Amino acid sequence: MNKLRVATRTSALALRQTQWVLDQLHHWVPDLAFELVPVVTRGDRILDVALAQIGGKGLFVSEVEAQLLSGKADLAVHSLKDVPAELAPGLVLGGIPVRADARDALVSARGQGLADLPPGARVGTSSLRRTAQLLLQRPDLQVVPLRGNIDTRLRKLTSEGLDAIVLAAAGLERMGWSERITERLAPEVCLPAVGQGVLALECRADDTRVLRWLEALHDPPTAAAARAERALLAALNGGCQVPLAGYAQTMPNGEVWLRGLVASADGRWCVRAEAHGMDPEAVGQEVARRLREQGADRLLETTATLQPGG
Repeated sequence: MNKLRVATRTSALALRQTQWVLDQLHHWVPDLAFELVPVVTRGDRILDVALAQIGGKGLFVSEVEAQLLSGKADLAVHSLKDVPAELAPGLVLGGIPVRADARDALVSARGQGLADLPPGARVGTSSLRRTAQLLLQRPDLQVVPLRGNIDTRLRKLTSEGLDAIVLAAAGLERMGWSERITERLAPEVCLPAVGQGVLALECRADDTRVLRWLEALHDPPTAAAARAERALLAALNGGCQVPLAGYAQTMPNGEVWLRGLVASADGRWCVRAEAHGMDPEAVGQEVARRLREQGADRLLETTATLQPGG
């Protein structure tokens, strides 16, 4: 019997995502046996500091990649939005399954949408990207830092007396908690993170056995969109320390349409750009160029609270 050792974070959402992948693989390779390799990452251990303040890239990925490189695991299942633009040498994304809902979701205590929250409402989020765009829409909001796994953040909605929190819709759906969503925020309101809603299946570049198995789970339209988004990420050298967003869609004619955004964390300054084309990497690079033309580099190279001319 073939055996596949799968590295995964230990949160409830990570385990649910990994189990979904294993179920899909079992459908295509019935004689495949699985062994989970649980990993606690740096991002999982540090819960009392905002992600933007921890520094570094790959906070939820590096320790998982180490299991692949050491030969202790054959496959890693990630949320693509956690994966840096550059993988560790010797590793590849061998499969990109079909994307779930990429949008952000507002979960409010009293069933109110974003526009209906009371003046000065307290909204929890762990993301500078979300913070910036919430304040662009509602400068009166008090944005409260919110860390922890998805179930922890949902509990904090009540325990910390928040009016609402913002999470990825895909995570809530994968946990079976779609009914908790009060409003799915349109990309025009809150542009998603690069890779949001996408699972990334990572393995060693020379492991032809695993690469062959992953072909069955690979979705080319999702992969094309992800390539454009990650090309934007790479071109801007972005991470969770800056409010950067990028969301691509693959059109019926095969073109990729990418929208990008860079903003100040206080929501006072925002630049947007978009492009479309047949080459995902070229589209990502073009959106990055257009953002730079509008001054995005000043935000990316200094503090996330930079204001125009500051």
